[in-house]
Amino acid sequence: MKWLLRREFWEHKGGFVWAPLIAAIIMVVLIGGVVGYGIASGKMAGDDVTISIGNAKVHGSHAGEAITSVVREQIADTAAGNYVAVGAPILVVLPVVAFFYCLAALYDDRRDRSILFWKSLPISDTQTVLSKLATVLVAAPLISIGIAVVTSLVILLLAGLAASYHGLHLFGAVLTNPKLYLTPLYLVAMVPVYVLWALPTAGWLMLVSSWAKSKVFLWAVGVPLMTAVLLKWLDYLLGMYSGTTINADWLVDQVIEICLFGLVPGTWLMDAGSALPRGDHGADMLGILAYSWKTLAQPDLWAGVVAGVAMIAGAIRLRRWRDEG
Repeated sequence: MKWLLRREFWEHKGGFVWAPLIAAIIMVVLIGGVVGYGIASGKMAGDDVTISIGNAKVHGSHAGEAITSVVREQIADTAAGNYVAVGAPILVVLPVVAFFYCLAALYDDRRDRSILFWKSLPISDTQTVLSKLATVLVAAPLISIGIAVVTSLVILLLAGLAASYHGLHLFGAVLTNPKLYLTPLYLVAMVPVYVLWALPTAGWLMLVSSWAKSKVFLWAVGVPLMTAVLLKWLDYLLGMYSGTTINADWLVDQVIEICLFGLVPGTWLMDAGSALPRGDHGADMLGILAYSWKTLAQPDLWAGVVAGVAMIAGAIRLRRWRDEG
């Protein structure tokens, strides 16, 4: 299994490492360029910059003097607890890469006939499929989280330097805030929850990847969309002729979400609404982590997990018999 995981990493390092890394470099260069240009050109100097704190506004050159120690601690607490949000664009890359990885996972080696070589090795189809599943659901999120956290720290450093330029020194308060060190651990602790919510989508995409002879993307996307249209049409007919309904909107949401959007990080938070914990100074990451684990009590999740496991079992079985291009 270890060598299978290494194989997946070597073959797909571009998607799982270089894609988020390039996004991170672009973010750092853009933000660093803006800060550097502002300082070098003098546009961030003196009274050209106005900082709003609550209802009060102070000019940049007087920010350090106008802010009390209490407000300084509040700003540092907000920065230490929410800095990882800056790395959210990097996590947006993850579902795109994961979606197309799953689509190609079991199709490409059938297309180029390399499946014959892999089947000649003492490796079972179950090991092969599970290694691909572990790569996309565990390794890829951990890599993205690592890159996002490092990028957020660099951008936090740039923001701290810009604040220090105006006399607002936050490094001491931020570095001594425990949230700075705990927030990345909260993200890592959400990975098991992500695995369970993403399992149905990964299972569906791998099932299509192991079954389709061509047009994998069209099959993977077209079948759920066509199912959604048929459900809406059936609901319309039942409502018109018998006055009953099958709650098509809920079924359509489940089909689309299970088959297409499960790989997006945080899908379990989208319907949280007011139940999502909010801190005094920005997001409450510990509360969000606790809420995430509470979603394991939802029957919808486990129904999706059962469906995902069944589809993965189907993908393994199909791989045993499908070796054509």
